[in-house]
Amino acid sequence: MQFAPHKKGLQLNELLQSFLVAAIAVSLGIMVAKIGIGIAGAMIGLPLVIAYLVYIFKNPRIGVITVFHYSFIVNGLSRYLPPSVPYGLVVDAVFIITVIACVFTIKKEQAARINNPAFWLSFAWMMWIMFELFNPEATSKEAWFYAMRGIGLYPVLQIPLMLILMPDRKDLTMLIKLVIGWSIIASIYAYKQHYIGVDSFEQKWLDDGGKVTHCIQGRMRIWSFYSDAGQYGAGMAHMAVFCIILALSPINTKKQKIGYWIAFAVVFWGYALSGSRGPLFVIIGGLFIYLLMIGNIKILLIGGLIGGMFFGLLKFTSVGSSNYQIQRMRSGLDPNDPSLLVRLENQKNLKAYLASRPIGAGIGTGGSWGDRFYKGRWLSTVQLDSWYVRIWVEMGVVGLTLHLLHLFICLGVGMYNITRIKDPHLRTQMIALAAGFFGIMFASYGNQILGQNPTAVVMYMSMVYFFICRNWVDKDGNILPEHDIDK
Repeated sequence: MQFAPHKKGLQLNELLQSFLVAAIAVSLGIMVAKIGIGIAGAMIGLPLVIAYLVYIFKNPRIGVITVFHYSFIVNGLSRYLPPSVPYGLVVDAVFIITVIACVFTIKKEQAARINNPAFWLSFAWMMWIMFELFNPEATSKEAWFYAMRGIGLYPVLQIPLMLILMPDRKDLTMLIKLVIGWSIIASIYAYKQHYIGVDSFEQKWLDDGGKVTHCIQGRMRIWSFYSDAGQYGAGMAHMAVFCIILALSPINTKKQKIGYWIAFAVVFWGYALSGSRGPLFVIIGGLFIYLLMIGNIKILLIGGLIGGMFFGLLKFTSVGSSNYQIQRMRSGLDPNDPSLLVRLENQKNLKAYLASRPIGAGIGTGGSWGDRFYKGRWLSTVQLDSWYVRIWVEMGVVGLTLHLLHLFICLGVGMYNITRIKDPHLRTQMIALAAGFFGIMFASYGNQILGQNPTAVVMYMSMVYFFICRNWVDKDGNILPEHDIDK
């Protein structure tokens, strides 16, 4: 496949233009919310919506890139705009519009890319979710619709769209830069919250209930513009793993290495400010995969030694306990932590409840959706803090088994394909994806991380490139000329 000389410029333009579209949408929404003129705001926004629709039909890739941008800001938007608007459904709308645009614009050979295990695995998982519609325990179809979107609908839409529209290595590189860029912005905004203070909208969010989980022992856990501190901390830990692995790439220039080390320092301290304990396991799990994949015994031993020392300092000493962030990390390793004991007791009770429910209690019956649509049921009062506990409760041991198989097959294929890649730059990029992927999987045992944006879009992106990265190298593992973007 040959690319026109201006392709790289078009790629950058797509990124900038989609970012501009997102910025215009946010600015317009804030303006309308402040002046309170819904009809006038709709009239002003209508031409922009029409222009966006024309543009997305002209270039459907913008739809996928827009979802990446929007996934970072959607939770923050809800604190500034009228609460009656379902902002999360914008993701659904953009995906559906992009699918329709593809129907009218893509060629037959592009559509053939859907025939990939990455898609069929997500499709099979979605079929199980559709089957859960008939779960006799779940009577609310509305609850099923809202709750299943992040679990099954988004991957079954995002994965084929990326296979069709973003199948090249240059796309992976662009998306990695996009995600790291937004993470740095999120960390800088978190610094503002911590060192300067929150604004009136964020204070209202705290007063309306956010303080319960975000103000502990007189210290505020920072959440930036994410849904909560746990999700923010996990996102920054995820990117810390990304950045440190890219910084260690053997072929990066000194300037690139410095850039990645700076990015690592920014997002790592952003993670620390979240005061979240679970995301520590993103880093532990991610670095474990990295050390496993590099195949360098010397670095493996040194990395293991450093990691072991860090773990030992947190686990067996009180060094740094006067620092709130360090103490919060340390409490995540305490087997007698009250929060952990409550979770274990919940799981014990859930095990008895689910013993006679192999397909679970139904999607949307637990957690916040259960509290909204099944108020009064016992499940609606149980905190589903773990992602896997949520899958187990809503889809039973059968659903949990299928879900774990899906995740481990994707990770296994990715790790196998990485061993076949000899190009050091591409190999480092893919190891970073695999390390981050497993880190999120590992940490999702303690928190509901995996299915929430923006982490979810990065996870589904990783699934796609795990399966297609082998297409970018020859039989000897060397990068093909058309995918050598380093020249």
